[in-house]
Amino acid sequence: MIDQETIQRIMDATRIEEVIGEFVSMKRRGANYVGCCPFHNEKTPSFSVSPAKGIYKCFGCGESGNTVGFLMKHEHYTYPEALRWLAAKYNIEIVEEELTDEQKERNNERDALFHVSEFAQKYFADLLYNDEMGAAVGLSYFHSRGLTDNVIKAFGLGYCLDQWDAFTKHARSSGYSDNVLQKTGLSIFKEDGKVYDRFRDRVMFPIYSVSGRVLGFSGRILQKEKSPAKYVNSPDSEIFSKSHILYGLYQAKSAISKLDKCYLVEGNIDVISMFQSGVENTVASCGTSLTIEQVRLMRRYTKNITVLYDGDSAGIKAAFRAVNMLFEEGMHVRVVLFPDSEDPDSYAQKYGSAKLQEYLAENESNFILFKTKVLAQDIKGDPIKKAEVLGDIVRTIALVPDLMERAEYVKQCASLLKIPEETLQNELAKTLNRKLYEAMNHKPDPNDKDIRDTESGETHPGLTATPIEGERTEDGGEAKTRPVVTPFSLNPAQSQENKIVSLLLNYGDQWLEFESKNDKGEPQVEKCTVAQVIVGDLLEDRLTFDDAVCQQIFNIYAERINNGDSAVDTQIFVTSEDEMMRERAVAMMMTDYHVSDKWKDKMIHVPSQQERLRMDVEESLLTLKLKKLDLKIDDIDRQFAFVDDDDEKLMLVAQKMSLIKVRRQLGEALNRVIS
Repeated sequence: MIDQETIQRIMDATRIEEVIGEFVSMKRRGANYVGCCPFHNEKTPSFSVSPAKGIYKCFGCGESGNTVGFLMKHEHYTYPEALRWLAAKYNIEIVEEELTDEQKERNNERDALFHVSEFAQKYFADLLYNDEMGAAVGLSYFHSRGLTDNVIKAFGLGYCLDQWDAFTKHARSSGYSDNVLQKTGLSIFKEDGKVYDRFRDRVMFPIYSVSGRVLGFSGRILQKEKSPAKYVNSPDSEIFSKSHILYGLYQAKSAISKLDKCYLVEGNIDVISMFQSGVENTVASCGTSLTIEQVRLMRRYTKNITVLYDGDSAGIKAAFRAVNMLFEEGMHVRVVLFPDSEDPDSYAQKYGSAKLQEYLAENESNFILFKTKVLAQDIKGDPIKKAEVLGDIVRTIALVPDLMERAEYVKQCASLLKIPEETLQNELAKTLNRKLYEAMNHKPDPNDKDIRDTESGETHPGLTATPIEGERTEDGGEAKTRPVVTPFSLNPAQSQENKIVSLLLNYGDQWLEFESKNDKGEPQVEKCTVAQVIVGDLLEDRLTFDDAVCQQIFNIYAERINNGDSAVDTQIFVTSEDEMMRERAVAMMMTDYHVSDKWKDKMIHVPSQQERLRMDVEESLLTLKLKKLDLKIDDIDRQFAFVDDDDEKLMLVAQKMSLIKVRRQLGEALNRVIS
């Protein structure tokens, strides 16, 4: 293992502009360098590199990180591989660190799992060509599916003999322990002492990591009986988790990056057939429903996903279920449905690779528009069905993070459903408001007419629908009129929370001077960092952030400051495994704006951030408190609509007057007139 001291020497020597400059043509702009992004196609440069902060960010596609992250993304290196590349570039000798006994034992076990998996893959592949039964059963099956020997070998396919423990005996004789065989799931050990091969009499599909190591297997039964499972996968282990893996990604990653597009199919054979037909940028979800981890794995290579499914009703429903996660992760989703009884594999076998590629190109549709057309066919003049379809479409559009995309979907879907665009826009606004309220308050909006879960139809615990005027309560009494409330909007304090965290990330280590008096009443100057000032002030007033990511970043600062540090090394955010925190931190640390030199030419002095830093910190903290108070006052105003007891109303009035008094004091401190 590379020791921490060596890693630090590598990072200290690395110049991000030099490293990225080997892959991207860049020009200097102010303190930064800019060029065309290597991760998506663009003509106008939006890729910015900050030598001072050691980070990069594309303001077009959003990719960001540090030097190591760039190499891992661009060259598909692992973390150690990226470090070794940098060490070689800057002539730094790699020092290996002696591991503890516990680390050695853990690494040895992981290595053993990898070794036995690779051993098994070679064994199964060898049987396919060099064993009479393997060739007669396994190889014949693959050939019958139209696969060539070249593609069979490219994917490392194989066969496990129809014997109880042939593989286990071979592995034992080669020195592999029962413990390792059991943990990989290659062998199953019964309590009565019997042992058998998990994959006996199955053709084998090895599942590779992104770097090409064998992690596990998927085995397909060839018997006609219905009792055994058609496919059996390796169980989860320390090296294998099927929800975090995409079948075929190792073979497809280069094509996906080059073409900036990925095809998502249902099965292993579909992946291999597509690859053989020249559509190499194809993956499958490893025998499980699509997971968020798999979506994020695809997003490392592209944001353009085309989902391929069978053309029957089950295929269409499967496509609908899988796509929501893709939209939530900011993917651009299209879909191709094959004719009934066809899939990518059967279509390729029947019509050949040229026809397959032609079909894909001609039948690719935008997913939301496709879904709208499909659901619109079921309306048939039924207003109730039309309302259900409208709600379904709106919930899907609401998952799209880009505002302009959503607006275009509203326009086109309204036309397909033959409804006014304003109607669809209003429904979308309600859905977005509901999502925002639930995200920020962890519960449904009590003022929302539809407080039932949009998917399950279940009422949320602790909430009952407020009767509407004209309705009757359960005991027959007249129902009260629902209070009229304004639609929920974005929390106005959140922009200020972002400003506070941005100050921490960009200027947290900067020192500020404050005048004070010592015990004798004599004037003195105290020095504190921006981080110490912000953390101390917010903790003293017990203020928290509504934005979860901002709170997460602040907590790290608070922990370090309370432990005696004056600031925090921002590289811990740049290299964080938490993707949301890493992306938000880098976005706040990078800016695409700088003060033009033309101001100097006109002899006009524009104050730098450093010059106005103290004032900016103080105003930002006061403004945050003011916005938090506004939210509390608004909350009290909303409570009045639900309170009938006079004493409770008086208490609310007293609370509001107290908050207004503090609000005015904050306004005076900010030199603002507060009504």
